[in-house]
Amino acid sequence: MSADDRTFVIIGASLAGGKAAQTLREEGFAGRVVLVGEETEPPYERPPLSKEYLTGDQPREKAFLHDEGWWAEQGIELMLGRRATMLDAAGRTVTLDGVEELRYDKLLLATGSRVRTLHVPGHDLHHVRYLRTVDEADALRAQLQGGSAGKVVVVGAGWIGLEVAAAARGYGADVTVVERDELPLRRVLGDEVGALFRDLHAAHGVGFRFGTGVREFRGEDGDLRAVVLDDGTELPADMALVAVGIAPATELAVAAELTVDDGVRTDGALRTSDPHIYACGDVACTPNSVAGRAIRVEHWSNAFNGGPAAARSMLDQDVSFDPVPYFFTDQYDLGMEFSGWVEPGRYQRVVLRGDPALVDGKVPEYLVFWVDGASRVVAGMNVNIWDQTDHIKALVSSGRAVDPDRLADPSVPLTDL
Repeated sequence: MSADDRTFVIIGASLAGGKAAQTLREEGFAGRVVLVGEETEPPYERPPLSKEYLTGDQPREKAFLHDEGWWAEQGIELMLGRRATMLDAAGRTVTLDGVEELRYDKLLLATGSRVRTLHVPGHDLHHVRYLRTVDEADALRAQLQGGSAGKVVVVGAGWIGLEVAAAARGYGADVTVVERDELPLRRVLGDEVGALFRDLHAAHGVGFRFGTGVREFRGEDGDLRAVVLDDGTELPADMALVAVGIAPATELAVAAELTVDDGVRTDGALRTSDPHIYACGDVACTPNSVAGRAIRVEHWSNAFNGGPAAARSMLDQDVSFDPVPYFFTDQYDLGMEFSGWVEPGRYQRVVLRGDPALVDGKVPEYLVFWVDGASRVVAGMNVNIWDQTDHIKALVSSGRAVDPDRLADPSVPLTDL
């Protein structure tokens, strides 16, 4: 069979799926490429939804990977507003909307993830919002810009929750963040750095309610009026943004009896347990040498780089996808890039290079490193410094022991470590 006769199907018109389709064409694949997406929008990047687009600093169209006409020019069939409902690995077919059967030679799962929802009384009230899609970002931004979100309660102090809190404060809203843990981002960054983000938001007027969750969304005539916490505290609210995490969209993989364990398990070439099916992006759980085990990375860079890697693997190129996990955030005047992998028990101490204390309410430049018991840097974070990411990644990848005092010394170049 010639390459021109083959059909490659990508489920998920996401950033990962879109980059995979683009790469197939760039690598010379001349067969049929079908890109299936549940949303009606062509592939776009999600970070702007809680950052530049939400704050009003970037127009909507800048989030899209390409204009819609580009896909047709490349001979990529966009099937938007279509849902893949069944995957038959043995028959190499995927069923769309329960009725249309599409045969493939190779298939890529780039289904991403779905937001975790709160099913408490009042969860369906008007202005109880989530943020995952561009349509949800449109609605959230319109309410913030329109000034009808005077009091905002953010449920969840993770990345999305804190970025929305910062955007809402920029529009002048009164913001309270509710978090079951005792600090924001504690499970991701630990106590020391979690406290820095708490202090940053507090300095901008954000209130926190730690150690509690939501018992009820209380409304009147279908509209949200208050958020009731576990302890009975009632927070007046014109809008609530629920950001309590995401879960990998593994339904198709389960139906196809692929190996699933915190996402679709793949090898280093992004191949699943079926030789004709690949997975990348949020949904894929892939071996990672930095973490020392298979992990699922829910960030932009994993989708941006994983899609092309999966496409090349589908073309039988030699692929070893093992990046240093990376993500970034923008909150107020803080711009941060994080490289590495931190989880409870994986580091022993935090080393600061520079003073993170706010100066006249402004965020200074500084670096943070997470160091394990063998004095190896397992992760690093650069704040408002934009030429250190590659050096931090190299330091993490090296696995070498470092002198913590030299690590903290700004006069010692990271390349010397």
